[in-house]
Amino acid sequence: MLRLIQIRNGSLRRVAVVEEPRVRLLEAKLASVYALAIEAIAQGKKLADLVQTKLSPETLNYDAIYRGEAPWKLLPPLDHPDEPARCLVSGTGLTHLGSAKSRSAMHGASETMTDSMKMFHLGVEQGKPGPGKIGAAPEWFYKGTGTILRAHGGPLLVPPYAEDGGEEGEIAGCYVIGPDGRPGRVGFAVGNEFSDHVFEKKNYLNLAGSKIRTCALGPELVVGAEFQSVAGEVQIERAGKIVWAKAIHTGETEMCHSLANIEHHHFKFETNRRPGDVHVHYFGADFLSFGDGVKLTDGDVMRVRYDGFGRALDNPLQVAKNSAKLIVTQIL
Repeated sequence: MLRLIQIRNGSLRRVAVVEEPRVRLLEAKLASVYALAIEAIAQGKKLADLVQTKLSPETLNYDAIYRGEAPWKLLPPLDHPDEPARCLVSGTGLTHLGSAKSRSAMHGASETMTDSMKMFHLGVEQGKPGPGKIGAAPEWFYKGTGTILRAHGGPLLVPPYAEDGGEEGEIAGCYVIGPDGRPGRVGFAVGNEFSDHVFEKKNYLNLAGSKIRTCALGPELVVGAEFQSVAGEVQIERAGKIVWAKAIHTGETEMCHSLANIEHHHFKFETNRRPGDVHVHYFGADFLSFGDGVKLTDGDVMRVRYDGFGRALDNPLQVAKNSAKLIVTQIL
């Protein structure tokens, strides 16, 4: 298993391999994981094998970088370095039993079974097809382009038009599309998918709008990790004290959809297989603090950690101070 980070010092970018408690830089000409992935595809090599040929003798103190005390600052572990708009950020919901129960309770429908639970049960029945088979489509949502991705330590914004903001501790799949249109999974990263659950609770049709928010990824890209059953923890810290914490689990055995089925239903769309594009796809949350009645406030720090997926991802919540303004279209 290989752990990679992307860092920036002013206009300089580098990729480094985590060798606790330090990181080892790759050759300077490989300034992004994207460039590394493109070269691996071109050479027909595994990413981990290519990395071993690109190591430099230079190392840096990881603790200082992680704490934000070094000139080098963490970036999301995968991005499109030249065109952020060519990174599509999306996700799949109703993949974990805990999230399905929370969603059903959130929408509080009077019918025997909510639409959310109907979709979840369809996943339970048909979400893990046999080899070579296509299963039921999971819920899919769009979050934005690469401009919304934040690194470890970066604030996640509750914009003036939002009604709330809450963590969603997840694992995300990170992909680069090859020149032949075939998606390549670069690795996995810890993520905070971050959504407006108050707005969504009013009507499940608000789900699409509740998802278009900043979100976090990292600090590390993990190459070659197992994704069967992964234990973790999510915490909310306020003024230096933990006010909520929950053990969480993810991975294929914890989900009603297989990874292959999720990936098929994401990449079956031709528009999602454009050569050279980057995709970051969140696989769903197990539990949310919102489900336990926790309301996050300005300055709260959301921490997401998964065993075997590198260091924890910390992001403060930032509530916009300005008020919502009417957007007026210009007539050209």
